[in-house]
Amino acid sequence: MARRFFLDFQGSIWYIEITKAQSDCKSTQYTALCLNRPESCVRPGSSSLTATPDADNHLNMRKEEILMKKKNWLTALLAGAMVLSLAACGSGDNGGSTPATDNGTPAADTGTPAADAGNSTADEPFEISMVLKTNSAEFWQLVQAGAEAYEKEHPDLVKLSIKGPPSESSYDEQLNMVSTDLTVESFDGYLIAPLQSEAIATQIANTDKPVIAFDTRIESDKVVSFVGTGNREAAKQGAIAAVEAAKAAGWTDIKCIEIAGVQGDATNTARMEGFREGVNESGGEFLDAEVQYANAVADQAVVCMEAIMSKYPDGVAIICTNNDDMAIAAARTAAANPNYANTVFLGFDGQISACEAVVSGELTMTAAQNNFDIGYKAVETMVQYLQGEKVEEFVDTGTEIITKENAQARIDRMSSYMK
Repeated sequence: MARRFFLDFQGSIWYIEITKAQSDCKSTQYTALCLNRPESCVRPGSSSLTATPDADNHLNMRKEEILMKKKNWLTALLAGAMVLSLAACGSGDNGGSTPATDNGTPAADTGTPAADAGNSTADEPFEISMVLKTNSAEFWQLVQAGAEAYEKEHPDLVKLSIKGPPSESSYDEQLNMVSTDLTVESFDGYLIAPLQSEAIATQIANTDKPVIAFDTRIESDKVVSFVGTGNREAAKQGAIAAVEAAKAAGWTDIKCIEIAGVQGDATNTARMEGFREGVNESGGEFLDAEVQYANAVADQAVVCMEAIMSKYPDGVAIICTNNDDMAIAAARTAAANPNYANTVFLGFDGQISACEAVVSGELTMTAAQNNFDIGYKAVETMVQYLQGEKVEEFVDTGTEIITKENAQARIDRMSSYMK
């Protein structure tokens, strides 16, 4: 059985012939002959379409199967033609055949990820947009190194476009990057580490392509997975270790002040909650009223530390921070103050520079994320999803508390990733 269609599309008249392998209207095997541009015949992933030679049309088409080109408009064109063919088949060519379903397709949607995701073919790598919080900090350079490591290992599977704003307070720049990439038709999926989760959730609300959040969650039904650290639990582990270190240093009145990141940021909030729980549950006191916001940058952390020393001239047992850059800045600011000589300075991230500061005694400890793994697994998870595999809603990349005992080993490992 054959169906022939003339379609006026993008200024050209297309003649499409779809031949069905069986006459019972249940087979999903079709042969498509595109007489206008035969080299552009496509095969959507859910059907089996092959280009077929015609002795009378001078086309000299290849006999082998022609795989789908990365053009959404052409995929839609042939898919629409197939739907028309099925509808016509159900309307009476076989006499007593069962009518087609309301949407013209006899089979129900399986709901598998591959049915909705991506434009790439088996011969072309998936094109994935990756937007970092910034590309100027060591932490994010290691995240990028992890992503690029996966790309290098699997050049046949993925092609990345990685970008990030100049700082973690460059909100508008990141929003513009995401907005621009959402309009790029060739991207098969998006990896986003949001500076403002709610704003990003609004931006991606209308995309029909998969999104994976990494480092910071995005509350959206468009997000198929989150890859990163359990920030609250990691901060809690760090705080518990900090309280124990403060006790070992001779502190009896164990108060903790946080130099925080960006107010309202989901990651900052989760880490603050973890610090609070860990300190309070271990016998210390987290001073909520004294939290200092430094927008996740070192120079503002210096100002915050100076304010803390001014208000608490006799010292504070624990200073915890939202990231390592702020922890190092705070520790250096207090280094000349003898009343802060035994203060426990707790960072978060596990950057090489922070580990070096731990080795030298400048910084006490840091709750380390496996940031290389965050980048690697974010890309890996997206590729798995695009290939139709089921992925976890939360891919935990783990945490370790870095002290003098294990700091050098982490330095060696992280340095090898940057080569």
